[in-house]
Amino acid sequence: MKELITTLAAGASIDQVPGENDLIGSVTGIINAVIAVLGIVAVIVIIIGGVTYMTSSGDAGKVKKAKDTILYGVIGLVIVALSFAIVNFVIGNILAS
Repeated sequence: MKELITTLAAGASIDQVPGENDLIGSVTGIINAVIAVLGIVAVIVIIIGGVTYMTSSGDAGKVKKAKDTILYGVIGLVIVALSFAIVNFVIGNILAS
């Protein structure tokens, strides 16, 4: 840690610190794995909403609940996609410079 602070204080970028690229790669991999799991969960929620909609038998309450579930799943999927883009932009452009 002391080496990191002294190297950065000397005016070096994060890419010039030994071992930091491995750290950035590891953090990026972990964050992308978490985002992938959340994306899978959002798709499963959409599928559950679709199954609920198909089995609602015209019951207005079940149809509304199914439509809301699908809507929440789509919103979650959009949030996951945007968070993936933001995380990769920040790590790729800001931390690498």
